[in-house]
Amino acid sequence: MILKIIYGLIILGIIVFIHELGHFIAALVCKVKVEAFSIGMGPVLIHKTFKNIDWRISLFPLGGYCAMKGEKDIQEALENDEETFYADNDSLYGVHPLKTALIGFAGPFFNLLLTFFSFYVIAVTGFTYWSASNQIQIATEIFPEISSPAKDAGILTGDKIIKINNEEINDFYELYGFIAVHPDEDLNVTVLRDNEILEYKVHTLMDKNSGSGKLGVVSLPQTAKLREAKRYNPLSALKQSFKETIKMIKATLKGIASLFKGVKITSAVSGPASITTMLGDTVQSGFSAGLRNGITSVLNFVALISISLFIMNLLPVPVLDGGLIFLSLIEAIFKIRISPKVRYRIQYIGLAFIAFLFVIAMIGDFNFFMRLFNEK
Repeated sequence: MILKIIYGLIILGIIVFIHELGHFIAALVCKVKVEAFSIGMGPVLIHKTFKNIDWRISLFPLGGYCAMKGEKDIQEALENDEETFYADNDSLYGVHPLKTALIGFAGPFFNLLLTFFSFYVIAVTGFTYWSASNQIQIATEIFPEISSPAKDAGILTGDKIIKINNEEINDFYELYGFIAVHPDEDLNVTVLRDNEILEYKVHTLMDKNSGSGKLGVVSLPQTAKLREAKRYNPLSALKQSFKETIKMIKATLKGIASLFKGVKITSAVSGPASITTMLGDTVQSGFSAGLRNGITSVLNFVALISISLFIMNLLPVPVLDGGLIFLSLIEAIFKIRISPKVRYRIQYIGLAFIAFLFVIAMIGDFNFFMRLFNEK
């Protein structure tokens, strides 16, 4: 377990580090003075000043931070009860508001780039996986107590699902992956039955615990075999990684939307402890199946977390990058300077939102570890 946590912390740290690297590069481009850049958080272990930047290695391998000049200007103005504040031309709030917004956007954007890079490596490297065929069995034949939208639509055991919404389905792995990100939706399902192609419209169910879609079918274990995912050449992999990144963004947005459709939020949302543990488990189990599969498993998880950080950080909530971007755009559009007191009041909203997420994440962590405990 300890080794899993260490692996998870390292990978999670890299993801956060990439995010901070985006802020760092944008700050340099916008001529905002970077006072310090740290790999890791907490107490500084080693530091050296080079080109007027204090480069640090800190104790905890949880990403890092980019400290910019002027970040505390607003806080100092509040403490001095000032209606406005002065900012140097090379400080975060002293440059044009659009540059401040760009610096805020760069962190999430680098997470988006990390997602794209992860899918690119997966597309070029390829991977093997065990999966049953696309021939299905109606789930109610094994679990009579559940519902089966597929059966209700007219699909039968033994049918091969070959397309959904015109996207080819080659095996059960692809079928499961497609259905999972299309909960509570009408889907056009194409099946092959006795050499005849048939079309059905199926409305998927939504799992209240995970928010994932359910079709009400199971695989045929006797058709399972080791399969090889398609490998792309370096050029075509660019198109494939772009496609997968867009697909991941859509799936994540749907996942967030599902939280407002009756999904049990404490089961669907994971906290940092459970994410770290799952990351570590992915490293161990993935690489135990071989180098390529290890790389693929880890990068898929990295892509998922990175795209989540990209979307969540862009929410126009104070304290998050999206809040900085939103307020900076208001200043740029209306050519005003938002006072420290107004910013402070708005920040309360952000703090309340973060506190809510923190509580939900902690409950999610508790539920995760209770499930692990009960399985042992």
